Amino acid sequence: MDEEKSVLEQMTDAVSNAAGATKEAAKTAVKKVKKAARKVAKKMTPKKTKKAKKASKKSSAKKSAKRAGKRSPKLSRRF
Repeated sequence: MDEEKSVLEQMTDAVSNAAGATKEAAKTAVKKVKKAARKVAKKMTPKKTKKAKKASKKSSAKKSAKRAGKRSPKLSRRF
């Protein structure tokens, strides 16, 4: 370290350099985890989406049938 700088300035520089290095290390770690998560999601998603689509179609059909049955008596009561 430079002799011209005071000890306080030298320590401040050292701490700021360490903080910058930690920040960069954290960024790279996050990028790696994000990439790995995407790979896993690609492998797992197709099976789940197919099942979810089938289930949602069945449940939406049941709900629409129930709603249609419930709505008609209410309309007749109003008139």
